[in-house]
Amino acid sequence: MHQSQALEIMKAGANVFLTGQPGSGKTYVINEYVRYLRSFGIDPAITACTGIAATHIGGLTIHSWSGIGVKETLSSSELAAIVGNRRLARRFAKTNVLIIDEVSMLKPGILDLVDAVCRRAKKSPAPFGGLQAVLVGDFFQLPPVMRSSGRLPADDLFRSEQPRFAFEAASWQRANLVVCYLTEQYRQDDPEFLGMLKAIRENNFGARHLALVKSQLIDFANAPSGAPKLFSHNVDVDLINNKKLAELPGRSKDFIMSSRGPKPLVAALQKGCLSPSVLSLKTGAAVMFTKNDYQSRFVNGTLGTVISFDEVTGYPAVETKAGSRIATEPSEWTLEENGVPRASLTQLPLRLAWAITIHKSQGMSLDEAVMDLSGVFEFGQGYVALSRVRRLSGLHLAGYCQRAFEVDPLVLAKDEEFLARSLESEAGLADVSPADRQRKQRDFIFACGADFDSPAPATQKRIKQDTYAQTLALWQQKKDIAAIARERGLTQGTIVGHLEKLAAKKLVDPKDLVHLLAAEQKKNLAEISAAFDALGFERLSPVFEKLNGRYSYDQLRLFRLALAVSRADEPPDVLS
Repeated sequence: MHQSQALEIMKAGANVFLTGQPGSGKTYVINEYVRYLRSFGIDPAITACTGIAATHIGGLTIHSWSGIGVKETLSSSELAAIVGNRRLARRFAKTNVLIIDEVSMLKPGILDLVDAVCRRAKKSPAPFGGLQAVLVGDFFQLPPVMRSSGRLPADDLFRSEQPRFAFEAASWQRANLVVCYLTEQYRQDDPEFLGMLKAIRENNFGARHLALVKSQLIDFANAPSGAPKLFSHNVDVDLINNKKLAELPGRSKDFIMSSRGPKPLVAALQKGCLSPSVLSLKTGAAVMFTKNDYQSRFVNGTLGTVISFDEVTGYPAVETKAGSRIATEPSEWTLEENGVPRASLTQLPLRLAWAITIHKSQGMSLDEAVMDLSGVFEFGQGYVALSRVRRLSGLHLAGYCQRAFEVDPLVLAKDEEFLARSLESEAGLADVSPADRQRKQRDFIFACGADFDSPAPATQKRIKQDTYAQTLALWQQKKDIAAIARERGLTQGTIVGHLEKLAAKKLVDPKDLVHLLAAEQKKNLAEISAAFDALGFERLSPVFEKLNGRYSYDQLRLFRLALAVSRADEPPDVLS
């Protein structure tokens, strides 16, 4: 099925299972559908079953959105408590469309719980309470992590032993999902490699494909230094990244994540964010971008090397594998609900990339990767790792086992059914006239409380002004840091960094920044000056620790500028 056909089916309001091999454009279709709904003022609930996937799409985990949290079973009283929660009740009342990404990693019992919560909250016996359910995923990829369930409540609603995959859930069967199986490929551009991946999916992996694999075997010690290494276990990843960073000369520079919003939501964002809370870098460090750039300079998975640090902001410049040089700046990860930001993180969109887990690589597109598949222990792990790479020449294999090329027999059988049902969906769509198609789409938009013929005013896309120029313009309007941060939707720390750079370019007078320090803070300038003199101006972390955290990093940056003014100096070189 083509992407446009899947979109037409979704627009008619059908419950949909959107699937397809990695790189077939599932995320693109969902993003287009979300844009379509929002053009009518309809905000879908965008969720995923893992924190990483939820962070990628700017949504909540399905556990958080539904209110079930970490529970895997619900008693009648617990279900009533969820539905009776005012905040959750408002959330459910506003929702007409529920999107669940990476449903292949969702346990069937959890899907049944979400269905039960939605039916009770919407006071409707219809599947998911009458919400349009759009389930997205590929069951050949990583399956749910199962563990023993322990003792169940006496009146547990779901007492039977649960099977493993979401398609085995009772709610899946009741939802009458229209299957949209995307068959185009936008990641791999190597027909031979694509054929090998297809053979794994179809359980036809044979001697010819194994010969291709063996042609890419390498000695791990001779692996390309710039290519990320994929492992099954976190311990291997941490060991390699820390070892490689330590081998580089010089002191590491630490970039500390900032956050805003309720602690539980911030914690959920941090769990899913691929950039660490403390990012340690040196010149020469192998890095990977962890976010898609609005200017299309990089995508989640773009590889590069740190080549320098800005003399003013301290932010790293990265040279990508393609030869592009990118001056990095902090990015923001936002958790939204009904179009309203609830929490956010700000950090450089980077992580060390000498090594990464297969689990965290899901959703990435890599030009090349080194992987050791000899430790694969789960169906799907080998396939996910292999399908991250765009072409065979980018695959560097340090080892493998038979399990790396195997798929779950149940998933294999179900996938054949999904493909057949998708062909039926295509035929059914072709039988509907354009007029009837538009009528169904109009009826669905109306059922969501919007007017098909009078869409919400579209947000005009404007050419993005240079970020420093935007901050400078607001500063010249005599607005303080907090006001500028609010207006720009950035953190105060980011605005302080902008002002530092503007001061270095002599576009802002550092003397104008000194008044931002409170009177009692100015009294402590001597103490802080001594700390900077002892430890240097280059890094804030040692000064922060020496002063026992009595001053925030943002305050220390302002102090640093104040000291430069008091000594009639240029603003010093600064690093986060």
